[in-house]
Amino acid sequence: MKKPELLAPAGSFEKAKIAFLYGADAIYCGTSELSLRTRADMKDDDLEKTIKYAHNLGKKVYVTLNIFAWDEKYPEIIEMAKKLEELKPDGIIAADGGVIDVLKQYSPSVPINVSTQSNIVSLHSANFWYKNGCKRMIMAREMNKEQLKYIMENKPEDMEVEIFIHGAICFAFSGRCFLSDFLSCRSANLGDCAQSCRWSYNLYAEEKNNPGELMPIEIDKYGTSIFSSKDLCLIKELPEIIDMGVDSLKIEGRLKTEYYLASVINAYRNAIDDYIKEPKNYDFTKYLEELEKVKTRGLTTFYFNDRNNKDIQEYGGRQYNENYEFGGKVVEYDENISTIEIKNKLSVGDNLEIIIPNEIEPYKFKIEKLYDNETNEEITEISPGVKGQKVKIQLPIKCEKDFIIRRKK
Repeated sequence: MKKPELLAPAGSFEKAKIAFLYGADAIYCGTSELSLRTRADMKDDDLEKTIKYAHNLGKKVYVTLNIFAWDEKYPEIIEMAKKLEELKPDGIIAADGGVIDVLKQYSPSVPINVSTQSNIVSLHSANFWYKNGCKRMIMAREMNKEQLKYIMENKPEDMEVEIFIHGAICFAFSGRCFLSDFLSCRSANLGDCAQSCRWSYNLYAEEKNNPGELMPIEIDKYGTSIFSSKDLCLIKELPEIIDMGVDSLKIEGRLKTEYYLASVINAYRNAIDDYIKEPKNYDFTKYLEELEKVKTRGLTTFYFNDRNNKDIQEYGGRQYNENYEFGGKVVEYDENISTIEIKNKLSVGDNLEIIIPNEIEPYKFKIEKLYDNETNEEITEISPGVKGQKVKIQLPIKCEKDFIIRRKK
């Protein structure tokens, strides 16, 4: 049985470190100017640092260059292609045929991964890109398992296949959306999506006999999120996917928090390893329990099991998790008193969970004492008033730098 690559998002160098710590085999990232995440905190220097860091660990980095580019963007794209030829990432993710042509010319030694935005839904389409020099196909999320299995059984042996297994789903086909540009002049296809599909909308019906008279159609006082999708989650279907021989399993979320990354990556890392080790004893429920702790919307299998599945929309809008939140990150461990960078309010008596890499069960404990980071004086609570706010606390187990701690509300 082939073990697939676990591929995680990294919107910054710090997030890349968290992803690798919690078990990612590879990360995908991109500079804010030329990928589909203009708000990601990744500059050229960070990109170089991330690639070197990953390669020192024996891990991989795929660089996203997946905008749909106007002609005036191509001088910048050519310069980036030249830079990537020097930096030698493990692949470049692209969707635009013109960009791919530039990459073949200016980054000839770096493999090209065809982005999900190229809408690959068939063996014919995959073969087209393969014949044009691309190595890996990132399949459209709208495919079902029968379609995916057909491609896996009939593709060229050295063609790699990557699929999304967890994260946000766009209302549009494979993310090719113009709604944000239309409503807020922020183009999703240039990396500046305003997530208009997540907004709440009010609907009105015009009475036939009274033109101009509008009658509101109300769900509640906030309206309804008619375009907002639930989040994809294929943790139960993981055995089927691995058995097909899919090369890479991808988690969405370059703008997600370090807490989200640690929780989701750790759950899938354990799930993959446990299934490879003991396939007959795979029980998805314990991994799903961890994933449920970080969800911000409902979860769905989308069309993977059933093309007629209607349980994909989140009409109530974005619902933040009511039970758990990001508590903090270990900055410095000491067996007596450790330093924590806090992300939400912490108080004596709070119940915390340490997310331990490669272990599905978090370590649970209660805060007995808190100490001011500067004076070492005992305090009862602390709030994140400034970026990087720290506090000292006694941790019950040995932790490494960057271990993530969640707080039970």
